[in-house]
Amino acid sequence: MGRLHHAARSADDAAPPTLRDLLALAPTSDQIVDAARARTLGETRAIWPIAVAVLVFGPIATLGRDLFDRANIGLVFDAGALAALLGLAIWGILTLPVAKARPPHQRIAAIAVLAIGLGVTLSLLLNGAQTLTAAPIRLAAFVSAFGGIIVVAVALHAIRAASIAFAVTLAAMVVVSAGLGLAFLISALLAAIFTAGMLRVASRQLDELATQAAERDADRLASRLVGEFEAHGSGWFWQTDRMGNLTYLTSKVADELKRMGVSPIGERLVNIFRVDSKLAETERTLTFHLSSRTSFSDYSVRPAFDAALDRWWSISGRPILDELGCFQGFIGSGSDLTEKRRAEAEITRLALFDSLTGLANRQRMRLSLEKTLASHRSAPGATSLFLLDLDRFKAVNDTLGHQVGDELLKQVAHRLQRTVGDSGLVGRLGGDEFQVVLPREGDRARLAAMAQDIIAALSEPYFISGTTLSIGCSIGIANAPDHGEDPETLVRNADLALYAAKADGRGIHRFYRPELLAGAQNRKQLEDDLRQALASDEFHLTYQPVVSTADERIVGYEALLRWDHPARGPISPAEFVPVAEECGLIEQIGEWVLRTACAEAAHWPEDVRVAVNVSPIQFANPVLPAIVTSAVAASGIAPHRLELEITEGVFLDESASTDFMFRTLKGIGVRLALDDFGTGYSSLGYLKKAPFDKIKIDQTFVRGAVQPGNRNAAIIKAIVTLAETLGMETTAEGVEQQDEIALIRELGCSHIQGFVYGKPARAGDVAEQLKAAAGRALAIGHRTSRAPRTSILRTARLEIGDEAGNIRIRNISTTGALIDGVDFPAEAVGADVLIELLDNELFAATIRWASDGRAGLQFAEAFDIDRLGQSAPAENRKRTATG
Repeated sequence: MGRLHHAARSADDAAPPTLRDLLALAPTSDQIVDAARARTLGETRAIWPIAVAVLVFGPIATLGRDLFDRANIGLVFDAGALAALLGLAIWGILTLPVAKARPPHQRIAAIAVLAIGLGVTLSLLLNGAQTLTAAPIRLAAFVSAFGGIIVVAVALHAIRAASIAFAVTLAAMVVVSAGLGLAFLISALLAAIFTAGMLRVASRQLDELATQAAERDADRLASRLVGEFEAHGSGWFWQTDRMGNLTYLTSKVADELKRMGVSPIGERLVNIFRVDSKLAETERTLTFHLSSRTSFSDYSVRPAFDAALDRWWSISGRPILDELGCFQGFIGSGSDLTEKRRAEAEITRLALFDSLTGLANRQRMRLSLEKTLASHRSAPGATSLFLLDLDRFKAVNDTLGHQVGDELLKQVAHRLQRTVGDSGLVGRLGGDEFQVVLPREGDRARLAAMAQDIIAALSEPYFISGTTLSIGCSIGIANAPDHGEDPETLVRNADLALYAAKADGRGIHRFYRPELLAGAQNRKQLEDDLRQALASDEFHLTYQPVVSTADERIVGYEALLRWDHPARGPISPAEFVPVAEECGLIEQIGEWVLRTACAEAAHWPEDVRVAVNVSPIQFANPVLPAIVTSAVAASGIAPHRLELEITEGVFLDESASTDFMFRTLKGIGVRLALDDFGTGYSSLGYLKKAPFDKIKIDQTFVRGAVQPGNRNAAIIKAIVTLAETLGMETTAEGVEQQDEIALIRELGCSHIQGFVYGKPARAGDVAEQLKAAAGRALAIGHRTSRAPRTSILRTARLEIGDEAGNIRIRNISTTGALIDGVDFPAEAVGADVLIELLDNELFAATIRWASDGRAGLQFAEAFDIDRLGQSAPAENRKRTATG
């Protein structure tokens, strides 16, 4: 017989059992079937001694009463003795160790064969009893034989094969005693009915065994899965009695609780676990379910006692009812939430904290600011917001790498937290941007002091990987409610203040002012208008001549971009070019300038060059050489007639690409000029590598160079000497006075550019200018330079000879002053006077002109105008104080 668990399959798939299966005569490997067969043998073994006693002592007792009927006693004795022997043989099969070692189906088969022998011998014994002559003996022998049949039948009932064999043998022996008559038919029918009944019982028992086998396999699988789940999974199981005391708990959880100092078995469930109070549940909720005997699911629980470790579990449970519906306790499952909670806590930390510095991140800073501002709606108060941006951090990142940059940010965060302390919340918004929220603080003096402390702390040197680093910090400050009552407005205004701090020189702080918003809105409008300017043909170029100092001939022009706004009129490049660089339009505008300048220069004489400014953003674009080549080719001018003016800003990101760009542009044949030299990066190292044809000296060095005691002339001379040594030309920018021309020529500059030769002109006027004087430039403007004047209204004491009086100073420069309040006669011109410019300090001067109550004074020595802010004449202070 096959394994009985096959019977647990669907009826369509299961094969019907054979007759041998039903009679337990077929071998089987199923332990349940083997165990059932062993149980039937065991039942028979328990009752079989009675059957042996009946088989042995019944015939002997009958024979012992009446031995005188010797005519038929032999048959009875022989049948009785044989029946006794067969009974003893069956007993041996049931009890002897040798026989018990055999498989059950072989023992059942042997007993079935012996049952056939018993059927034959007991039938012969029953028939032999009828032949005895003495009626009492005949009756006693019949009763003894019939009783033996009944006892054997009862004893063999558990072994169906033996019972059927015994019954069929008895029916067959009827033929011996009564022939093939009615008695045989009745006995055969009874035997058939008995056999059918036994086979039906056997079939039902096999079905039950198959079900048991299926249940056993299912139980084993379930036990194995549960064991595996409990041992290696995060889940576990628990059970309580009717009183809520734990009767079962998965060993790993029980052991863990024991390590915490609590033995859970026998303890109440609510004394072991409590619902996590951080969720919207309470301990009463768990107690309620246990007392009301209702199910619960996925309750987050923690140890109900003090535990050294934080542990979380999720438990579910339902009540257990017996067959009668009586409550027996609770059963449920649980799972470990500890790692999940820790992961959630880490996710929360990552969501609210900066992973690099450990500071609050943008999200948490926003939530904190919202909460702080919301609290002030119910309890009015001030809140201040700092926005910080590190100065020169990008250079550190680009030159030393991101690892050094990250370490630098960590140290910045530490210093920032240490400086702010408990006064506010410090956060990192990303990159090198930081934010500080200061609740209940609106005093500008204290805020300014803290901002200065932060700038000073962050500006101290840093020591990272053996390198000393120095950076700075700019801060924008906005206050609520004065500068905004919601987070978006406050952050925007603090950002505008930060923008102003950077624009004013970095390393400083600025408070928000309403005009900053107006400026930002103006920049935004300017940006929107710039996007339409190119398409609307609102740009045009003007050209300022570049004149040779040797012969005053015009050798070239610098192309200057101008914008005629349709509504606002002309807009200064100083206003719109930075906006174009910020919004990414400078490359489109720069390309338009380059192509237009080349196209218009094509109509000039071939010895006149055109210079075009190139921004650092354009210079960093790898397609710049292609654009230059296209512009030159489209215009038809020679490449050497185009001069590209490049500022020192391109060297801030000095790299191999910078060198490659220089080589490529020189390969095209265009000229390169270093613009605004001395005002930017100002490193002489790049002059060794960059193939410049010209250095343009910034106008800040030209202005005032002719003034006595000014050092600008020496600086210009040094630059000229350097350029000549490197084989480069020099151009002095911003020359406005004619006496500056002579100085510049004397200092050795090769070219001059400035208003002294006229204002920038349109392309058509340039052609006329070149024709009018045969290419020579004519100087215009003032012949001599004077120091810049500062307008003031200040009272001072003036002494001339023995007389003294008060006058008013209208404007002043380092070399002289304009005064009024006194009428000098014509002969006073040239007279020496003393004027009290500072408290109790008289300065010598000469009257150079006098007219209509005014006069011009020339100081005998240069005067430092900055000293005016430090002191004032006593009489002036007194008059100011008294009103």
